[in-house]
Amino acid sequence: MPDGDPTTEELRAVQAEREGTAREQARRMHEDDDTAQVDRRADKAAYLKRKLEERDAAEREAARGEQEEEDER
Repeated sequence: MPDGDPTTEELRAVQAEREGTAREQARRMHEDDDTAQVDRRADKAAYLKRKLEERDAAEREAARGEQEEEDER
């Protein structure tokens, strides 16, 4: 993986910030169409954040498995 790629933790933080920003915008807006669009953005950010959490857990599990294999050798 190239050095410039963000870590899973960094990506999760970005998605959490995007979700919070979008939800705050939705609270401030008065027009239903605009609010629905902002809500969809917030939902997408929340979905991506969950997926990144799953990815993080899978990466930790894989690392743990690799460590156990090394310990067995």
